[in-house]
Amino acid sequence: MTIHSNITLSMIVKNEAHNLVDCLNSVKNLVDEIVIVDTGSTDNTKEIANNSGAKVYDYSWQDNFAQARNQTLEYVNTEWVLVLDADEILNPPIIPYIQQVIKEKDNLVVNLIRHEIGALSSPYSQLSRLFRKHPDIKFSRPYHALIDDAVLSLQEKETHWRIVDLPEIAIKHYGYQPEIIASQDKTQRAKKAMESYLKGNPNDAYVCSKLGALYLDLGDTKKGLKLLKTGLKLNLATTATLFELHYHLANALVKEKQWDTAVKHYQKAITQPILAKLKLGAYHNLGSLCYQGQDFNNAIKLYEECLKIEPNFALAYYNLGLTYRAMGRNFKAIDAYQNAIKLNPSYPWAYQNLGVLLYKQGEIEDSIRAFQKAYDLNKQQNPKVAQELKQELLNMAIELTEN
Repeated sequence: MTIHSNITLSMIVKNEAHNLVDCLNSVKNLVDEIVIVDTGSTDNTKEIANNSGAKVYDYSWQDNFAQARNQTLEYVNTEWVLVLDADEILNPPIIPYIQQVIKEKDNLVVNLIRHEIGALSSPYSQLSRLFRKHPDIKFSRPYHALIDDAVLSLQEKETHWRIVDLPEIAIKHYGYQPEIIASQDKTQRAKKAMESYLKGNPNDAYVCSKLGALYLDLGDTKKGLKLLKTGLKLNLATTATLFELHYHLANALVKEKQWDTAVKHYQKAITQPILAKLKLGAYHNLGSLCYQGQDFNNAIKLYEECLKIEPNFALAYYNLGLTYRAMGRNFKAIDAYQNAIKLNPSYPWAYQNLGVLLYKQGEIEDSIRAFQKAYDLNKQQNPKVAQELKQELLNMAIELTEN
């Protein structure tokens, strides 16, 4: 394999034949070697890995991601390690930035931005997935395995080491798409692992954040609220974890209709000194709270802030459309819906709302086309809504005939 950057791709996999080719192809112009630890595949994952030139090792699964990831480090022969999961791909434009940043002799860890494909209001996360191979750097925690604890301890002993952030999107992650989550048992596996870990580590603010958010996803609001509040009381959280604790707590308080307190936690989340991309969810959800409270001017400011941070954030454009429409600024609303559609052509509600406004403006043919597109998309995504739209289209046709 041609030497590129003195980097090894490190992976743990099981039955990932459907994802692995794209993942491995994405790193071929960056890494020097690929180390894959297989935890019991029954498909042709190992064959694909071997054909790619990877070094493949078998590993008996111990219900612990940290142990498995640490096992992969044993086989790494380069100076740097890049960690990916099979449902992730490296974003090609990031490669020159990575090659440059690892040349700095005091850089120890490079934090990478991950785009959560399919996530609506919080499309980005940050992960410590690129780091020097150092004997003191090991993964910890059985789920959401991290090197962060080991890195902080190492920095206390060897103070010259630096952690740096790459602000551009480095990884695209497809595992959070709804249809993928629904087809896997990841949620219960994560819950079991984190609950077990929390018993022995009750003062771990990071696990309070992750498990608290998971409880909310599972509909256990009481447990989620309690754990998130516990995490904030500990005063042991990093700024990134503080952001997540405030953000998830605000989301839970919205569900509980405690809007004023939710606003305060969104605001506290936004003040955390982390990359702006990571705060999109807080800006967006606070904007939605302002919209629901008919504070339309502040809603617009917050949605526009989202678009300054991420110009391709389709949901912010859609909600701008809703806000402008509520203010009676129909031309602005139409423009916002059209921008949302350009960025996300498969979002039926943008077409439907656009159709309503175009009809009010007397642009009948364009309105019908927008409604038809909304109907076609809903026919695939939500047949019940499609039937309702079909009736609306019939009513419009009757009204036009009578006129």
